[in-house]
Amino acid sequence: MNDFKPGLEGIVAVETEIMEPDRDGGTLRYRGVDVEPLVGRYPYENVWGLLVDDDLDSTMPDPETYEPSGLTGNAPSDLQAETARLAGAWKLGKLNEISDDQAREDLGRLSAQMMAIVARSARIGDGHADSIPEAIVAKGKTAAETFLLRWRGEADPKHVKAIDTYWICTAEHGLNASTFTARITASTGADAGAALSSAVGALSGPLHGGAPAYVKPMLEEVAASGDAERWVEETLDSGKRIMGFGHRVYRAEDPRSRILKRVAKELGAPNVEVAEQLEAVALKALQERSPDRVLATNVEYYSAVVLDVAEIPPPLAPAMFACSRVAGWSAHILEQKRTGRLFRPSARYVGPAAREAASVG
Repeated sequence: MNDFKPGLEGIVAVETEIMEPDRDGGTLRYRGVDVEPLVGRYPYENVWGLLVDDDLDSTMPDPETYEPSGLTGNAPSDLQAETARLAGAWKLGKLNEISDDQAREDLGRLSAQMMAIVARSARIGDGHADSIPEAIVAKGKTAAETFLLRWRGEADPKHVKAIDTYWICTAEHGLNASTFTARITASTGADAGAALSSAVGALSGPLHGGAPAYVKPMLEEVAASGDAERWVEETLDSGKRIMGFGHRVYRAEDPRSRILKRVAKELGAPNVEVAEQLEAVALKALQERSPDRVLATNVEYYSAVVLDVAEIPPPLAPAMFACSRVAGWSAHILEQKRTGRLFRPSARYVGPAAREAASVG
C-alpha cells in the first residue's frame, strides 16, 4: 500500500485529456487551447463545447421549458436539490446503461437548466415572486445575457462581460474536490443528474467554491479602515487567513487571476483600486512571514472583484461558480464514463485492536 497522503496530495487518480493546470502559473489551457485569447472572442457556451466536445463551434444548448419545484431563494441549495430532481423528472438513464451520445445530450440539457435554476432562485432571493416572461428571456444572445434577463429582466453589457469572463476562467480546473466528486459518482454508473448534483454539494463549501463570498466583505473592511498595511498585520497577527491568496496547485501566479484582474480594470470594478492595494501589501507580508512558501493571488480574489461589477451578492458566489463549472464537470463525467472503472480506494485502519464489547463504555 502506498504511503498515506492527507487530502490525496500528489496522488494520481485519473488520466485526463481535458485540462492540466500550469503549475508555474503561466497559461490556462483547455484541451491544449490557451484560454486568455478566447475571452471576448467566444462566449461561455462555446467554451462549454470546447471542453465537452473538443469543438469550439459546438455549444451548450439553450435551457428548455421547465418549472422548478419549491425554490427557496438559496441558490446553492436550490441548485443541488433541483439538479437531482431533474434526473427523475426527465427520466435520465444510468450512465453505464446509456450511450456516450445520450450521456452527452443529458449533460447538455442539465448544464443549461442549471443556469436557469440559479437565475430563478436568485430572483426569488431578491424578493420577487414573479418570473420574467420567456419573450424577454429569449432576447438573450449568449448564456450570460440570458441568465441576467431571466434573473433581472435586463442585462447591462458590463454585467454580461463580467459574468461571461468569470464563467470562462472558472469553467474547468482539473481534479479539484467537486470534479473528483462528480467523477466518483459517475464511476458508480449513476445518472448525469446525480453526478452533477453531488458536484454542486462539494462546491458549496468555503474551502472550495465559497471563497469569493468572503473577499468582497474583506475588501470593504480594508477600505473602511483606510490602512491596508495595518489591517494585514492585525489580521495575520491574530492568526486569521487573508482570503484570495495561495493555491494547492499553483506555485506562482494563478493565470486565471491575471485575466480576471485585467477585465476588472477594463470594466471599472468598484473595488479594484482597494483590491490592488491590498494585494500588494498582502503579498509582501505573506512573503516576509513565509519565505519558503509561494502564496500568490488566486482565482477567488479577482473573481469576487469581477462578480461585484455584475452586482452579484456574495452569498450567490458558490452558485455562480457552479454555473461556470458545469462545463468541466460534464467533460469529466463523460471521460469517467468511458473508463468504465469504479473508484474504490483503500483506507488504512488506525483504530483500536480487537477488544470485547464489554470494555467499551
